[in-house]
Amino acid sequence: RKKGIPCIAYGVMTDPDGRPVAVSTYPGKTGDPATVLDQAVKLQKRFGLSRVILVADRGMLTNSQIKNLKDYPGIGWITAMKTFHLRGLVESGHLQMSLFDEMNLAEISSPDYPGERLVACFNPLLQGRRRVKRDSLIEATSEELKKLEREVASRTRKFLMKDEIGLKAGRKINKYKMAKHFILKIDDNHFSWSLRTESIEREAQLDGIYIVRTSEPVEDMSAEDTVRNYKRLTQVERVFRSMKGVDLIMDPIFLSREDHVTAHIFLCMLAYYIE
Repeated sequence: RKKGIPCIAYGVMTDPDGRPVAVSTYPGKTGDPATVLDQAVKLQKRFGLSRVILVADRGMLTNSQIKNLKDYPGIGWITAMKTFHLRGLVESGHLQMSLFDEMNLAEISSPDYPGERLVACFNPLLQGRRRVKRDSLIEATSEELKKLEREVASRTRKFLMKDEIGLKAGRKINKYKMAKHFILKIDDNHFSWSLRTESIEREAQLDGIYIVRTSEPVEDMSAEDTVRNYKRLTQVERVFRSMKGVDLIMDPIFLSREDHVTAHIFLCMLAYYIE
């Protein structure tokens, strides 16, 4: 919470019900994906498990991490697909909305993901939330651009130059991360904008759809159980909400020795177990 003070990263591993079973600390610059293989090997060796299935979000289990895990036959995984790759499945014809006519869940396959099972899910409630959120962010961005448009038009004596307008426009259009849905026209003493309707419509086609990826064969885990196990991540994330929130406020840590910091975090994990 103060500049110039060292940071740390810590990871908590839980069982399917959210109970913590292990905790690790890393240097603050360590990215989440870099801890995946370390945790998987720890599970196998420390707990003597012959088969481990890691469940992680799409930011943790990247494609490169999945490729690394394939070199370890005793380790399986479940994660979700990023929107960019999901759009690729739609454009290639492997994912179609007609799959959800009878059920909101369908198993598909693609040559781009050999040896994987892809479970496509459609959630009408999630569809509505995403649509409302996107519309509100587009509206907020539009208001910001209208202000800039009026500012440029009002400068009749000291004109705004192209570079200056570009800097202002960049800040405004990136404020809500909606730049992909807008077209900007910038020149000396001129600024105008319009919506990319085709971009908005293309993104809207994916509202409410997500795909769960797994290495597990269907005889070991059904499509329904695969999705159910992925959704259990919310129970794991409760650990961090508790440790960072009102239950157990872990930081700031007034310790300097590495073993003391590790012990502090271990005690916080035990406290969460009791909590």
